[in-house]
Amino acid sequence: MSQLISTPPVALPANYLEPRWYAVHTRSRHEKRVADQLSSKNLDFFLPLYESVRRWKDRKVRIEMPLFPGYMFVQIPLRERLRVLEVPGVVKLVSFSGEPVPLPDSDINQLRQGLASKLKAEPHPYLKIGQKVLVKHGPLTGMEGILVRKKDSLRLVISIDLIMRSIAVEIPATDIQTI
Repeated sequence: MSQLISTPPVALPANYLEPRWYAVHTRSRHEKRVADQLSSKNLDFFLPLYESVRRWKDRKVRIEMPLFPGYMFVQIPLRERLRVLEVPGVVKLVSFSGEPVPLPDSDINQLRQGLASKLKAEPHPYLKIGQKVLVKHGPLTGMEGILVRKKDSLRLVISIDLIMRSIAVEIPATDIQTI
Protein backbone atom coordinates (compact mmCIF):
# COMPACT_ATOMS: atom_id res chain seq x y z
CA MET A 1 0.00 0.00 0.00
CA SER A 2 1.47 3.35 -1.00
CA GLN A 3 1.12 6.45 1.07
CA LEU A 4 0.59 9.90 -0.45
CA ILE A 5 2.57 12.73 1.06
CA SER A 6 1.33 16.24 0.45
CA THR A 7 3.83 19.04 0.27
CA PRO A 8 2.93 22.54 1.38
CA PRO A 9 2.77 25.17 -1.38
CA VAL A 10 5.99 27.10 -1.91
CA ALA A 11 5.71 30.84 -1.33
CA LEU A 12 7.02 32.92 -4.21
CA PRO A 13 9.45 35.76 -3.44
CA ALA A 14 7.96 39.27 -3.49
CA ASN A 15 9.66 40.19 -6.79
CA TYR A 16 7.70 37.41 -8.50
CA LEU A 17 4.40 38.88 -7.33
CA GLU A 18 4.84 42.66 -7.36
CA PRO A 19 5.19 44.59 -10.64
CA ARG A 20 8.72 45.96 -11.14
CA TRP A 21 10.44 47.61 -14.09
CA TYR A 22 12.72 45.40 -16.18
CA ALA A 23 14.86 46.24 -19.19
CA VAL A 24 13.88 44.28 -22.30
CA HIS A 25 16.50 43.59 -24.97
CA THR A 26 14.87 43.60 -28.42
CA ARG A 27 16.01 42.65 -31.88
CA SER A 28 17.64 45.51 -33.76
CA ARG A 29 15.07 48.06 -34.96
CA HIS A 30 12.12 46.11 -33.49
CA GLU A 31 11.43 48.37 -30.50
CA LYS A 32 8.23 49.94 -31.87
CA ARG A 33 6.84 46.58 -33.05
CA VAL A 34 7.52 45.09 -29.62
CA ALA A 35 5.79 48.11 -28.02
CA ASP A 36 2.71 47.50 -30.19
CA GLN A 37 2.64 43.83 -29.18
CA LEU A 38 3.06 44.64 -25.47
CA SER A 39 0.23 47.16 -25.75
CA SER A 40 -2.05 44.56 -27.35
CA LYS A 41 -1.30 42.24 -24.39
CA ASN A 42 -2.20 45.06 -21.95
CA LEU A 43 1.30 45.08 -20.47
CA ASP A 44 2.73 48.30 -19.01
CA PHE A 45 5.81 49.36 -20.97
CA PHE A 46 7.95 52.42 -21.59
CA LEU A 47 9.75 53.06 -24.87
CA PRO A 48 11.66 56.36 -24.55
CA LEU A 49 11.83 58.12 -27.92
CA TYR A 50 13.56 61.19 -29.28
CA GLU A 51 12.94 63.17 -32.43
CA SER A 52 15.54 62.99 -35.17
CA VAL A 53 15.68 64.88 -38.45
CA ARG A 54 16.81 62.69 -41.34
CA ARG A 55 17.66 63.88 -44.82
CA TRP A 56 16.14 61.78 -47.57
CA LYS A 57 16.80 62.33 -51.27
CA ASP A 58 14.17 64.99 -51.77
CA ARG A 59 13.27 66.24 -48.27
CA LYS A 60 13.96 66.32 -44.55
CA VAL A 61 11.86 64.04 -42.36
CA ARG A 62 11.30 64.12 -38.60
CA ILE A 63 11.10 60.64 -37.13
CA GLU A 64 10.90 59.26 -33.62
CA MET A 65 13.77 56.95 -32.75
CA PRO A 66 14.41 54.85 -29.61
CA LEU A 67 16.53 56.69 -27.07
CA PHE A 68 18.16 53.37 -26.10
CA PRO A 69 18.43 51.41 -29.36
CA GLY A 70 17.69 47.73 -28.78
CA TYR A 71 16.11 48.29 -25.36
CA MET A 72 12.83 49.26 -23.76
CA PHE A 73 11.26 48.80 -20.33
CA VAL A 74 8.34 46.73 -19.09
CA GLN A 75 6.61 46.74 -15.70
CA ILE A 76 5.53 43.24 -14.72
CA PRO A 77 5.58 40.84 -11.81
CA LEU A 78 8.42 38.44 -12.60
CA ARG A 79 6.01 35.51 -12.72
CA GLU A 80 4.57 37.03 -15.94
CA ARG A 81 7.89 37.27 -17.78
CA LEU A 82 6.84 34.56 -20.25
CA ARG A 83 4.14 36.92 -21.59
CA VAL A 84 6.96 39.33 -22.52
CA LEU A 85 9.40 36.70 -23.78
CA GLU A 86 6.75 35.30 -26.17
CA VAL A 87 6.47 38.63 -28.00
CA PRO A 88 8.10 38.49 -31.45
CA GLY A 89 11.20 40.68 -31.45
CA VAL A 90 11.98 40.26 -27.74
CA VAL A 91 15.40 38.71 -27.18
CA LYS A 92 15.49 38.57 -23.37
CA LEU A 93 15.02 40.41 -20.12
CA VAL A 94 18.33 41.94 -19.02
CA SER A 95 19.69 39.59 -16.37
CA PHE A 96 22.69 38.91 -14.19
CA SER A 97 23.54 35.31 -13.29
CA GLY A 98 20.40 34.20 -15.13
CA GLU A 99 18.05 36.28 -12.98
CA PRO A 100 16.25 39.36 -14.43
CA VAL A 101 17.26 42.47 -12.50
CA PRO A 102 14.63 45.12 -11.72
CA LEU A 103 15.31 48.82 -12.26
CA PRO A 104 14.51 51.37 -9.56
CA ASP A 105 11.04 52.88 -10.10
CA SER A 106 12.59 56.31 -9.48
CA ASP A 107 14.89 55.96 -12.53
CA ILE A 108 11.98 55.22 -14.87
CA ASN A 109 9.81 57.95 -13.30
CA GLN A 110 12.55 60.58 -13.64
CA LEU A 111 13.23 59.57 -17.24
CA ARG A 112 9.51 59.77 -18.05
CA GLN A 113 9.16 63.18 -16.40
CA GLY A 114 12.23 64.56 -18.13
CA LEU A 115 11.08 63.43 -21.57
CA ALA A 116 7.50 64.64 -20.91
CA SER A 117 8.89 68.12 -20.17
CA LYS A 118 10.37 68.17 -23.69
CA LEU A 119 13.93 67.74 -22.43
CA LYS A 120 16.16 67.48 -25.49
CA ALA A 121 17.75 64.03 -25.33
CA GLU A 122 19.57 61.83 -27.79
CA PRO A 123 21.64 58.65 -27.55
CA HIS A 124 25.27 59.02 -26.53
CA PRO A 125 27.98 56.38 -26.18
CA TYR A 126 28.26 55.02 -22.65
CA LEU A 127 31.25 56.53 -20.89
CA LYS A 128 32.96 55.17 -17.81
CA ILE A 129 35.90 56.31 -15.76
CA GLY A 130 39.18 54.82 -16.97
CA GLN A 131 37.96 54.50 -20.55
CA LYS A 132 40.16 55.63 -23.42
CA VAL A 133 38.51 58.33 -25.54
CA LEU A 134 39.28 60.41 -28.63
CA VAL A 135 38.68 64.17 -28.79
CA LYS A 136 36.60 64.77 -31.93
CA HIS A 137 35.86 68.53 -31.64
CA GLY A 138 37.61 71.60 -30.32
CA PRO A 139 41.22 72.65 -30.01
CA LEU A 140 42.41 69.17 -28.96
CA THR A 141 40.82 67.35 -31.92
CA GLY A 142 42.55 64.04 -32.63
CA MET A 143 44.16 63.64 -29.20
CA GLU A 144 43.51 60.55 -27.11
CA GLY A 145 43.08 60.52 -23.36
CA ILE A 146 41.63 58.64 -20.41
CA LEU A 147 38.37 59.72 -18.79
CA VAL A 148 38.95 60.32 -15.06
CA ARG A 149 35.78 62.12 -13.89
CA LYS A 150 32.21 62.55 -15.09
CA LYS A 151 30.57 64.63 -12.33
CA ASP A 152 29.89 68.23 -13.45
CA SER A 153 31.99 68.08 -16.59
CA LEU A 154 34.30 65.48 -18.00
CA ARG A 155 37.91 65.53 -16.98
CA LEU A 156 40.23 63.94 -19.45
CA VAL A 157 43.87 63.06 -18.86
CA ILE A 158 46.03 63.41 -21.95
CA SER A 159 49.53 61.95 -21.81
CA ILE A 160 52.62 62.73 -23.85
CA ASP A 161 54.46 59.42 -23.65
CA LEU A 162 57.75 60.70 -25.05
CA ILE A 163 58.30 63.08 -22.12
CA MET A 164 56.26 61.01 -19.64
CA ARG A 165 53.98 63.90 -18.67
CA SER A 166 50.21 64.29 -18.55
CA ILE A 167 47.69 67.09 -18.37
CA ALA A 168 44.10 67.07 -17.18
CA VAL A 169 41.53 69.07 -19.17
CA GLU A 170 37.84 69.75 -18.70
CA ILE A 171 35.91 68.90 -21.85
CA PRO A 172 32.22 68.58 -22.84
CA ALA A 173 30.93 65.03 -23.40
CA THR A 174 29.84 65.99 -26.90
CA ASP A 175 33.46 66.63 -27.89
CA ILE A 176 34.69 63.07 -27.28
CA GLN A 177 34.03 59.58 -28.55
CA THR A 178 35.05 56.19 -27.21
CA ILE A 179 37.91 54.32 -28.83
